[in-house]
Amino acid sequence: MNIIEGSQRMAVSKNDLGWLTRVDLRNIWTSESSDFTPWLAREENLAVLGEALGIDLELEAQEKAVGPFRADVLCKDIGTGAWVLIENQLERTDHAHLGQLLTYASGLEAVTIVWIAARFTEEHRSTLDWLNKITDESFRFFGLEVELWRIGDSPAAPKFNIVSKPNNWSRLVAQAAKAIDETELSDTRVKQRAYWAAFHQTLDQADGPVSGSRKPQPQSWMSYSIGRTGFNLGAVMIRPKREIRAELYIAGDQAKAFFHLIRDQQQAIEQELSYPLQWEELPTRRDSRISVYMTNVDPEEERDWPRQHAWLSAKINDFHRVFLARVRDLDAKDWQHGELEVSAGASQVSG
Repeated sequence: MNIIEGSQRMAVSKNDLGWLTRVDLRNIWTSESSDFTPWLAREENLAVLGEALGIDLELEAQEKAVGPFRADVLCKDIGTGAWVLIENQLERTDHAHLGQLLTYASGLEAVTIVWIAARFTEEHRSTLDWLNKITDESFRFFGLEVELWRIGDSPAAPKFNIVSKPNNWSRLVAQAAKAIDETELSDTRVKQRAYWAAFHQTLDQADGPVSGSRKPQPQSWMSYSIGRTGFNLGAVMIRPKREIRAELYIAGDQAKAFFHLIRDQQQAIEQELSYPLQWEELPTRRDSRISVYMTNVDPEEERDWPRQHAWLSAKINDFHRVFLARVRDLDAKDWQHGELEVSAGASQVSG
């Protein structure tokens, strides 16, 4: 083989691309009520849905009674304060769900209805288009098809495709995004954005591995990369509990395996950090987190922000230092769930 042929083969190899593979929804979410709805209701997933819709969503309740029915997910549109009702199906759309949506709309003065399904029939898509045409701006109807895709052995990733939306919605969203200013955000959202803006200045001054270059958001958390899909460092304010939290958040189908593999290193990790961690498996949820809390603090008290931000900055950078290589080297196949159960059972017998 001559040099030219070798170079051509290397070029082809370097440009090899992965292939997207469609994943059946039921392979990930067996049940709408116990799997898909709780998944959708998490902050990070509502953010993905909100991005597709062009709406900032804040969770109010799951399985909330609305008249004679129960809405799967009830949210508020942060920008307007209006209700957003989300109804989901892991199958194609049907008349029963359409009837529920109409009942919801009839009982509320202003509402955005979001209907998520695996597939929309043409008649149901046309019905939503018709509803958007005949109703005023107090009512908005969205239809979205949800898909799951993966590349190779990667975790499945969701994709929301809008099949029906209010008339001129794209133009209105673009105008709103262009015109938004401090007065169009609630006082709470303005304060949250200011909190993270100040925190990012502290991160930059610390000159650690975690940068403050991210745009501050009007929300209760900020996430930062740690170099692997499904893992994020997080800074969180929990105003009702008067707490702030630094965390390693582990998401995806293999989250529990990764969590236990990291927990096997708990003693070494906490020795490196010189402080204990909260190992929160979150057994009723798919994801898990490892965290540390500062309690008895008020995130709304600006005079205390320097202290809170110094603490968060130190902990986030600590987490990056201690978890970076460990997260990179994780292989879910190394976790033997059955062996853990047998070991736990043996311990109980011997006790």
